[in-house]
Amino acid sequence: TVAAIVAGAGLGVAGAVVQAVTRNPLADPGILGVTSGSAFAVALAVGFAGVTSASGWVWFSFVGAGLATVAVALIGGAGRGGGGPARLTLAGLALGSVLAGITSSIVLADPRRFDAVRAWEVGSLADRGWEPVLTVLPFVAAGVVVALIASRPLDAVALGDEHAASVGVSVPAVRVVSLVVVTLLAGGATAVVGPIAFVGLMVAHAARGVVGPSQPWITALSAVLGPVLLLLADVLGRVVAPPGELAAGLVTAAVGAPVLIAIARRRRVGGA
Repeated sequence: TVAAIVAGAGLGVAGAVVQAVTRNPLADPGILGVTSGSAFAVALAVGFAGVTSASGWVWFSFVGAGLATVAVALIGGAGRGGGGPARLTLAGLALGSVLAGITSSIVLADPRRFDAVRAWEVGSLADRGWEPVLTVLPFVAAGVVVALIASRPLDAVALGDEHAASVGVSVPAVRVVSLVVVTLLAGGATAVVGPIAFVGLMVAHAARGVVGPSQPWITALSAVLGPVLLLLADVLGRVVAPPGELAAGLVTAAVGAPVLIAIARRRRVGGA
């Protein structure tokens, strides 16, 4: 339960920050390849560095999340007209798919070595101990606090770079802070529960539907709705497949994929 609260808050707020800074309603740490970057880094740590504990691979998770975020920004922003919502989303999906494939290859090359992280790999809350939760809690808490502080400048950035600059907001500084925040939140959450996608996407949209376009309120409500969604996914996974259970990551993927399609279709119909 505590793992779901910490990871859910991290993924929910990360989704709200990513959507604001990229002005992309389809953005999510999972869709943009951030969680895949964390999972890839952890696979390298386990497979080649012999790391077997969450307290050890958490640092690799942070590095992987940060590098994936930078890579998506560079790939999506390259060329003329770069940096648009569609290009960033496609870049994230492509990078995430490549990293996921490489991660699977590393795991399959030595299945016995990865027995300890097999449940983590699919995004699960089962058998989460206090050690990984307490290790990442300070980083996720710091990320949430910084996201709340930066939410007002993000409000201006969400309206466009020119508007933000006209009201005295440093757009490059806001983007750098947002990069750090997403790395802390998504990296910390992934280190605890594994690569879980669509939580940030669904939570940020739900929060926006309740409180409107105000980024401070969206960020605050996402910190509450993220744990609620992750706990509901875990409970549903335990109920639908007795005596076993479905991993929470599989449940959020089954629900989140149709939500992503519905959002994309609605925006296309609306001419966005």
